[in-house]
Order: sequence, then C-alpha cells, then structure tokens
Amino acid sequence: MTTMDADQVKRWRLILGAAAEEKLEAAGGAAGGGARLDEESLLMDEALAAIYDGTSGEARGSGPGAGTAGGSAKAAGLGASAPRLAKWLGDVRSFFPSDIVSVIQADAVHRKGLTKLLFEPELLSQVKPDIGMVATLMSLRGQIPERTKETARTLVREVVDEIVRRLAQELTRAVTGSLNKRRHSPLPSLTGLDWDKTIRSNLKHYDIERRLLIPEKVYFFDRARKSKEWTVILDIDQSGSMANSVIYASITGSIFASMPSLETRVVAFDTEVVDLSEACANDPVDLLFGIQLGGGTDINKSVAYCESFVTEPKKTLFLLISDLYEGGNRTEMIRRLRDMHESGVRTMCLLALSDDGAPAYDEDVARKLSAFGIPCFGCSPDKLPELIEGALKGMDLMQLADRVKQSKN
Repeated sequence: MTTMDADQVKRWRLILGAAAEEKLEAAGGAAGGGARLDEESLLMDEALAAIYDGTSGEARGSGPGAGTAGGSAKAAGLGASAPRLAKWLGDVRSFFPSDIVSVIQADAVHRKGLTKLLFEPELLSQVKPDIGMVATLMSLRGQIPERTKETARTLVREVVDEIVRRLAQELTRAVTGSLNKRRHSPLPSLTGLDWDKTIRSNLKHYDIERRLLIPEKVYFFDRARKSKEWTVILDIDQSGSMANSVIYASITGSIFASMPSLETRVVAFDTEVVDLSEACANDPVDLLFGIQLGGGTDINKSVAYCESFVTEPKKTLFLLISDLYEGGNRTEMIRRLRDMHESGVRTMCLLALSDDGAPAYDEDVARKLSAFGIPCFGCSPDKLPELIEGALKGMDLMQLADRVKQSKN
C-alpha cells in the first residue's frame, strides 16, 4: 500500500466505499490524502453508493461489472423520487464509460428492483440503449404501461439498428461470396464481368513495354440467378438464460430474410413453438417484441416443426440456438437432429450467440450430438459471417467450428 500514488488510493476509495476511507488514509502514507475525494469524485461515489452501498459486505469491485459496496455506514439509495432517479441516470452517464454504464443500469434494475426506469417515459429516455436493457424490456413486455411503450420501442430500435450496422454488411458478403460460384456466359455485361478470372487467364498477354494487360478473352458471369438458392432455418430457444442470444439470432434472421438468395425461416420456442418468419421479413423490432423470454423448453417439438421446411436437404442450413437443456423428449430430439444431419442438412448447434461466450449448457447432449458430426459451440456475432460462409461453401462443419473457436480465442 505504501507504494501507491494518490490516484491509486482514490481509485481504491471509489471501489471500496466510504467505510474504507480512514484505513486507506492510514495505509497510503503520503498518498493517503487521495482517499479524501474531491467534489467530482464525491458525485461519482454517490452514484455508485446509490446502487451498491449497504447491499452486502463485499467490495464494489467484486462480481461481474462494478459489484457491491464494502460495508458503508450509510446506503445512499435512490428512494422513490423520479427527479432523484433522473439525476442519478445523468450522473452515471457523465462519470462512467458506456460499458460500465450498462452494468450499473442492469444492477439498478436487478439488485434494487428499479423497474421504474422502464415504466416512466421520461426516465426510460435517459437510459443508455444496450442489449442487456433490451433483454430486460423483452422479459417485462407484458408489464410495460401503454404510456411507455413508444419510448421502449425507440430504445429497442436504437440497439437493433446498431447491431444491423455491425452485422449486415459482413453477413451479406459472406452469403453472396459463398453462393457466387456462377457459370460463365458468352453474353457481355459490364456488371457481370468476372475480373478475377479475366485477369488471371490473360496474364501471359501482359505488354511489359506499354505496361498494359491486353486480354485475349474476357469472361462474364451468367446473370441469370436462381432465387432462394438455400433455405436457412434459425430455431431459437427462448429460455431466460439465452436472452442475448435470442436478440442477436432474431436480428440475424431479419438480415437473412432481406437476401433474395435465401429462404429464411425463424422459429422461437419454449414449451410451445412460434413461427416468426413473417415478422422477420418486416420489422426486427416487432420480431423482438413478439418473443417471450423464459418458460420451459421443448427442443424436440421445435425441431419436429422445423423439419417441414426441409425440402432440399443439401441446400438447407439449420442453426439451433440453444443451451440444449431439454424439458421434452431428449432421446427423440437427439435422434431428429442426427437424422437431419445424416440427410444432408448442414446442422449446427450454437450454445450461445453472444459477446459473452457459451453459457452453462447440457454437456451430455452436446457430446452426443458432436459424436454424430453436429458441432455444438458458442459463437460471437462477429464470427457468424465466417461460420455462415464456410457452411454454405460445404466446409466440414466440425473443422469449421474449431476454426471459428480458435479465431475467437
């Protein structure tokens, strides 16, 4: 402790709370004065204390994100005052980076039960939009009052638009790149010019003196393309633990639905099965509000439903997004997935489609599916384009899954 400078003492004071101030002063030596916070730091400390102080004997820095406060003599709290809550939201967004704001907001809802954040339009409008808050809104969708619904939709749309910007271009490139193995045509077309083949085939005609490539033959793609070349089925587990995966998978389904070359089916399930394919082709915000997080799980029923969409197995990609905890007929579910895989369907199980990696999952089921050649793994959204492109190009799925997992690490 004697080697700490004043800034380090100050940071420890913010982490541990007011109860640690006296001990930090004593242990910090000459730097101990840093434990006495300036005016701005006191406001930051008050914002943290409102959520974390008085909730546990642990330090604020423990656990995921900010954690809980360390033995403060007094819990600041937020009380029931809307103006106080509004000020707190403003302070949090002013003092902390966006990733920390997301953690603190989530803790405000889950640790303090501050659902008022979500039920008052003027307060909800000040919440930082993020995927965690969208998941919370989805789980509470039946309780959100009418006066707040439009504000809630605006918040959800901001997150959806950000994810679409992040994923759409690369997913489109992955799909078109994997399907663009077209035959050549004798009919010239500037937009159909195959630059790569034309250049490679005519390198021997390069004129060194004039520094010109003089093509002897120019290659054009056949512009006639088959619509709906592949069927892509996303079968999404609505379990509460899969919340972030549900959001990413649903938005991915909407992106796929916008591509003419794909027949896209999006199905969500708990103990019942809901076909969201039509909503998927329209507004992804409507799609998300059509999903009900939580409830039981009947994977077998959903896989049986999805089987009806398989008309050309070798041109079908089936993605089961689930932690594989089956509440229905587990043996039959495994058999269905095995039969689907053996029929030629490109079959994979994403244990998570999220930035956080794979959650807890049924390792026994995953092991059995993997033995049949059905890879089961967690995938981040940023790696999804690589996965989709490899699957549509016919790569070995187990090797593809290993490559995606290695590049993630």
